[in-house]
Amino acid sequence: MKTLKIDFDELQKAMEDTVRDAFDYFLDTETGEILILSEDILRRARGLLSEGFDEDMADYEEVEFDVPVEVPEWMEDEIELALDIFLYEKDRYARIPERVTENGYKTMKGFTEKLENLPLKQELLSLLDGPGVFRKFKDALDPYPKLKKLWYGFNAKVARDEMKEWLRTLSIEGVPRYSKKEETPFRAGSP
Repeated sequence: MKTLKIDFDELQKAMEDTVRDAFDYFLDTETGEILILSEDILRRARGLLSEGFDEDMADYEEVEFDVPVEVPEWMEDEIELALDIFLYEKDRYARIPERVTENGYKTMKGFTEKLENLPLKQELLSLLDGPGVFRKFKDALDPYPKLKKLWYGFNAKVARDEMKEWLRTLSIEGVPRYSKKEETPFRAGSP
């Protein structure tokens, strides 16, 4: 199993974007970097591959097309990255999956069942049915800032376990990219 430094906060944000209508997310399994690409860039890259990619070129370092490709200059780097992801996805890049909705429900229910405030507990349990449950759950915790903070910590711990399990399927042991020392750019006494 390979050890890789991962920004778990970024990974969690990627997994919790379950709609994926604007962006998609990939893990660079060599660097641990979380890559975010817009659906527009991905759609353009897929189009380029379907229109003009010569399959015989797949073994070469650089992608070459049968016909000249016209894309805005500001998109070139991102489209090149998207093409790399599509062509070398199995070797280097892994699409970050959406967090399983059922796990989110179980996490909210598990948190709620530990609450001692019975009226709030009943309110939160009643919110676990129907559409918009995640937003309603968070909104119901707004008047309770300490409990909301506990919720975010509880959810992050459960999500971290899910992330580590997914990484294990890739034969990766994820370790936090940033230690507390690295997160603090200045030490006491520094200018």
